[in-house]
Amino acid sequence: MNFRSNDKIVFIGDSITDKGRKTDPLKLGGGYVRLLHDYFATNNPELNLTVINEGTSGNRVTDLQKRWTMDVLDHQPDWLSVSIGINDVWRQLDSPDAEQVLPDRFEAVYRELLRQVRENCDSRLILMQPTIIKEIPDSTGNRMLQPYVAIVDRLAAEFGAVLVPTHEAFIGFLRRGTGKALTTDGVHMTTLGDMLMATTWLNTMQEAGAQVAALVSRG
Repeated sequence: MNFRSNDKIVFIGDSITDKGRKTDPLKLGGGYVRLLHDYFATNNPELNLTVINEGTSGNRVTDLQKRWTMDVLDHQPDWLSVSIGINDVWRQLDSPDAEQVLPDRFEAVYRELLRQVRENCDSRLILMQPTIIKEIPDSTGNRMLQPYVAIVDRLAAEFGAVLVPTHEAFIGFLRRGTGKALTTDGVHMTTLGDMLMATTWLNTMQEAGAQVAALVSRG
């Protein structure tokens, strides 16, 4: 996956990333970030990777903007993994009278945050698509998510980031009709949902690493 010894990986996002990190002695929480940390610790102990969880429950991209210097730039990460967008849509559904982060603003703020990383850090970027809102592929929330998913895809291409297709993975799983719940409430993950996020992230990173290795071998 092209990680180097002692690389630092920062994960930032909302409650799906947070997953109780503030009450966890290791500050990793109990979600997909913890699964990835444990995977690296058991499968690649020689790399001695540092995993930092900066997820905060309830955050939208505008909340990331307020804490970006302290929670991202000050860490000077080697890798930055961003998962955001669910609350930017969910607030439109559960708090329609609140100030909203519509797609144009979402894209502008997200692009500015990535620009700051490019200019201030020597970091590789990993952008995760927002997952789902309700476990029905064509729910109102999932339809409203589509522009935000497209924005993440576009920004990943623009900034040369690794794109983790978490939305596609979740919708694909739902369409298989297993009857197994990925979320507790349509948004927050069960352990199965956390595992799907972690495996999608890992598989994507492994594929990206293989592509780089193939390019290098071809000279």
